[in-house]
Amino acid sequence: MTTSNNKATVIRFNKEFLEKGNIDVLKEIVASGFINHSAAGSVPNTIEGMIQLVAMLHQGFSDFKIDIHDQVAENDIVATRKTIYATHTGEIMGHKATGKQVAFNVMDFVRLRDGKYIEHWGQNNMMQVIQQLS
Repeated sequence: MTTSNNKATVIRFNKEFLEKGNIDVLKEIVASGFINHSAAGSVPNTIEGMIQLVAMLHQGFSDFKIDIHDQVAENDIVATRKTIYATHTGEIMGHKATGKQVAFNVMDFVRLRDGKYIEHWGQNNMMQVIQQLS
């Protein structure tokens, strides 16, 4: 796969899975044996853990919109800087819905093989944003 193809796969993951919650897309673009090196707490570092995390986010937030600001690709790695915008319309981590607009700032690295995610590393301000919902 070319770096352009890998970048397109990462965009598709963000738009179809993270933004829209389409779990079926994972079957196409995430390899079995995938490892999320940034899984937090008790969330498994597997595909199932990623599904669990995104389901929790969609339960607490609606109107997801992801703006990808930058993408850099080299060999089998794609680095992405993005912002996830959403509205706090459901309970999340003990915080009842506030109707507040939120913005999560995210930077992540994804390793792909044959057009599929095999590893992920990321940094975000998600916990700081959720703590500010009180």
